[in-house]
Amino acid sequence: MTTLITGGSKCGKSSFAERALNNFSGRKIYIATMQPYCDDALEAIARHQKMRVGKGFETIEKYTDIDELDLPSDCAVLLECIGNLCANEMFASDEIICPTEKIVRGVKKISESVSELIIITNQVGSDGIRYDTGTAEYIRFMGIINQYIGKYADNVIECVYGIPVILKGEFPC
Repeated sequence: MTTLITGGSKCGKSSFAERALNNFSGRKIYIATMQPYCDDALEAIARHQKMRVGKGFETIEKYTDIDELDLPSDCAVLLECIGNLCANEMFASDEIICPTEKIVRGVKKISESVSELIIITNQVGSDGIRYDTGTAEYIRFMGIINQYIGKYADNVIECVYGIPVILKGEFPC
């Protein structure tokens, strides 16, 4: 089962995703994609680590190349988040790289190999503001990736002010 959880910044996506796996009795793996590159990132990482304490998650830090992961078939995976993964892949070198196929391939591989996959993503690009070329490309790539995962996923849930709203499928918990 694959579930995509989307929403804006600080809307409760992570808390909901973790609760959705509360009753999963097997191995739970958290794939962390945020690179610790500045104080804000370090604070966000610490906040998320604190949220997971006592919930039985093993953490794998994987900033790029999720398609290289080999995970046990009987586990549940929480992938957080597509937004960080997209930026990491795009800006890994001096030139902007299109990460859509690579990320989609990795998500599909993980989804087909594990019991449960919950993916957190972000809603970007709905503000109508003009951005520089790199940011505009990021927004475009995120749209493509989110569309693919949304079509592929069994469940799509949007968190709005901490309230999960089903867009497709059902609540995974």
